[in-house]
Amino acid sequence: MRRDVFQAIADPTRRAIILLIASRPMTPTAIAAHFAISRQAVSRHLRILTECQLLLQQQAGREIIYVLNGTKMKEIELWLEQFRIIWQGRFNELDQVLLTIKNLNI
Repeated sequence: MRRDVFQAIADPTRRAIILLIASRPMTPTAIAAHFAISRQAVSRHLRILTECQLLLQQQAGREIIYVLNGTKMKEIELWLEQFRIIWQGRFNELDQVLLTIKNLNI
């Protein structure tokens, strides 16, 4: 099943896993050590993150290492950029209103 990247980041545990792996690639055991949930629950989260391609699996001997897929993270960044532009425009308008009010009170 192919999952949507935004569905994956909707969960706080998955966002925390992404933050962990952003700092360095990790094994499932190392990831699970950071959470007070079962290893099976962590595996489900990892499966969802892998299905939407936010995480990639790399084989290192008998271990699976999870790494962050920067290309897929870019998809999130591009979507959020729309809102940054909108809000930046609104903040600029607010700055102008406040400057006008300040100049009227002099």
